Amino acid sequence: MKEIIIEKREYEMLRQIISNAGHNVDKTYKASIEKLANELKSATIIAKESMPEEIVRFNSIVTVQMPFGDPKSFQIVTPEKSDISKNKLSILAPMGLALFGYAVSDEIMWQFPSGMNAIKILNVEQPDALQK
Repeated sequence: MKEIIIEKREYEMLRQIISNAGHNVDKTYKASIEKLANELKSATIIAKESMPEEIVRFNSIVTVQMPFGDPKSFQIVTPEKSDISKNKLSILAPMGLALFGYAVSDEIMWQFPSGMNAIKILNVEQPDALQK
């Protein structure tokens, strides 16, 4: 498995979000949180100015191909900005968790409610990387 790359401030935000999400009882959600928490242990943490453009991060617009259907694009957002009708996907949704920290052309195996699926990242855009 490839290690994920995360910008330093986003890493801290993600750790905070994960710690606040611990009370959720949904089995798939818990498994996704645990997997991301484990990936964070070996993640490469880098400074904002060194962050490659092709890495999925907060506010990235990600185009993915799954084993079924046409490619889909989502914007990865913090939980309070999530709105699936506008293709704004929470970082804590299984798909958001699956993609965060990976890059264009990476393929990720992830447990979704429907079972294990491969997701291939086709494109990543950074319209407004987290400003703080």
